Amino acid sequence: MDETELPVEVTEGQNQCNYLKQSLESDASRSQRNALESCEWFAMSATYGRSMKAKAILENNEIRCFVPMKYTMVNDRRQGKVRKLIPAINNLIFAYATKKTIQSVKQNNSFLQYLTRPEEGRRIPIVVPEKQMTQFMSVCETLDESLLYMTPDEVSLEEGTPVRIVGGEFDGIEATFVRVNKGRKKKVVVLVQGVAAVMLTELSEGYLQVI
Repeated sequence: MDETELPVEVTEGQNQCNYLKQSLESDASRSQRNALESCEWFAMSATYGRSMKAKAILENNEIRCFVPMKYTMVNDRRQGKVRKLIPAINNLIFAYATKKTIQSVKQNNSFLQYLTRPEEGRRIPIVVPEKQMTQFMSVCETLDESLLYMTPDEVSLEEGTPVRIVGGEFDGIEATFVRVNKGRKKKVVVLVQGVAAVMLTELSEGYLQVI
């Protein structure tokens, strides 16, 4: 082989290697983006009041999760009645991950189950939209003791008016101005995908803007 051709062959080989490397890096980057984009908020049930146990397990697996909490008075054997932070809605937990990741955790923890909804004759996991979940968490994380947690069945949204809270602690939160079945008074309710509802029973600051 002519020595003058050697650099050309080496250059072509290097170009092919560089192209292959760039292609692999691009595929890896695309795969990472796809994995990130497929993360969703799954509404789940941790049976027999094990939502905090489920939270610990999910977090140990580096899965972001959320359990709505509230303060309540409980009886303590040593201290009598004490104020304690507990799950606001029994068994409920939200997990942010890919379905494949959730499935791997569920295999070893049968008490952790999807909340589902009907679709075309089958049951599919309930996925909460990002904006809806963000607003729900924003309200819950205030730990405002005037918040009232309910099931969607306890709220009549048919004649509800979409509103936005302007000013105060809940500024920017979008909700529904509704009539609650248990009473005649109208309240502001933040509903999460037919799973849960949190009512703002008092709005000491700000006002409501119809949207």
